[in-house]
Amino acid sequence: MTLNTILIILAFSMLPIVVSYLVEALRKTPLEPEKLSWAKNIPVQHIDIDGINLRYIKTGQGEPLLLLHTLRTQLDMFQKMIPSLSERFTVYALDYPGHGYSDIPNVEYTPQIFLKYVEEFLDRHDLQNVKLVGESIGGSLGLMLAAKKNPRIKQVISINPYDYGKGFGITRGSWVAKLLLYMNNIPLLGAMNWRLRMLPAFLHIMRGGVYDSSVLPDELMHEINDVGNRRSHYQSFMSLIRNFPKWEQEKENYNEIQVPVLLVYGDHDWSTENERLDTKSRINNARLETITDGGHFLSLEKPNELAKLIFEYE
Repeated sequence: MTLNTILIILAFSMLPIVVSYLVEALRKTPLEPEKLSWAKNIPVQHIDIDGINLRYIKTGQGEPLLLLHTLRTQLDMFQKMIPSLSERFTVYALDYPGHGYSDIPNVEYTPQIFLKYVEEFLDRHDLQNVKLVGESIGGSLGLMLAAKKNPRIKQVISINPYDYGKGFGITRGSWVAKLLLYMNNIPLLGAMNWRLRMLPAFLHIMRGGVYDSSVLPDELMHEINDVGNRRSHYQSFMSLIRNFPKWEQEKENYNEIQVPVLLVYGDHDWSTENERLDTKSRINNARLETITDGGHFLSLEKPNELAKLIFEYE
């Protein structure tokens, strides 16, 4: 093989990487909407925590209830539940750092980073006797807060907590997720794939998280995908994936939980029955409920069933 042939092969092999940088440079940063498309009467608010601007909402009246969303999404994942929950609770929901329309700090996205900002959000609003409802990593964050004995938490409703499979449970729902996540840490290729991220791949991954894909709101799916086009967003997501295994490690502290805990799983969640029972066994007096014909994103797929459990759990 001649030197010219080798150079040509190298040039062609580097072409996708070069294209990925070009695609990333040409992406348009989406503007944050002034109002929620699904609830124009709920004001969008912001809070600065340690120099990081976080988007959040507050609505309703009654005891405080904090909603914590899933990875790679945003507070709007609870859009089907918030109207009913706000009839009985003062509902708070926020976008984590690096998610939704919150700022994207240049940090390692470990579980402790998410925990830090959620705790400071609670402190800044001086919330007491909080009913914390979290889904996926939001559910895991609720359990972590309880394990730390955060005095502001009254009880935790943990929906499909993401504490199994070394953090790669999402790959059980989609071959696209499996391909992209396992390539994440490969030099050059991992970053290239995320710079080339496209709507069809995102939609395929999200559909792998529900039993009935028709429940996913088209407008929300496109918005979440567009938000992922923000500058440096893909780098924060790569960091989150690198730190996935640490979510499972947090289970070692669940035996410290003393507040009431309700575990809620969709019968088609990515977790296995043994993994669910393992989580339950680590928490004193935890109650477990299973929702039929539901996947990982129960807040979108089974909002009424979830709201009923939240209202009834005391």
